[in-house]
Amino acid sequence: MPRVIAYVRVSTNKQDVENQLSGIRIFAERERIEITETVGETISGYKSALTERKLSEVLKGLERGDMLVVSETSRISRRLLDVQNTIHDLLDRGIGVVAVKENIVFKDDINSKVLAFAFGLSAEIERNLISARTREALARKKAEGMILGRPVGSGKVENLKLYGKDEQILELQLKRVSKSAIARMFDVNRETLNRYIKRQNLDRELLWRRHNKTTN
Repeated sequence: MPRVIAYVRVSTNKQDVENQLSGIRIFAERERIEITETVGETISGYKSALTERKLSEVLKGLERGDMLVVSETSRISRRLLDVQNTIHDLLDRGIGVVAVKENIVFKDDINSKVLAFAFGLSAEIERNLISARTREALARKKAEGMILGRPVGSGKVENLKLYGKDEQILELQLKRVSKSAIARMFDVNRETLNRYIKRQNLDRELLWRRHNKTTN
């Protein structure tokens, strides 16, 4: 027998949860269908991906003829592309989807397929807009002189090419070997050497050693 599964995304706002359930109950009474099971899930920041959620298991368990009921499509995911992919997958498997507040019913008919295509088109537009906004933001920051990429000094010092060569660098500098020459010796560019010296405070150590050398 086909099942009707109601999915509710739970939040700390009890009123929001009750509104979701109320809308789903009204829909069920109006359509004279029985909700087989209600699944609630609390979504946290670290578990926002659709594949990591309880809903993913619910979707996998649905069979042809079953129906998924939500208060609105955003309860499936906040990402339009995820919503579109989920709806397409369910329709391909012969499973209906109802979004109560939006009064949208997806089922195995031509109108639903047209509507699903519109969702897909909207998702593509959204993806392109996000990509364009990201490029524009990066270009604007670069024009304003902001350095893009990983901050200088981030990452573990053990992973740096010059790690463990502090003494050699200091000895060469004490002998007045140029930084360009030192960089060539260690097969790095001068800028990399300068960043490493700054990160390891080698300039301060060099000054201290030179001072001791002149006073002794």
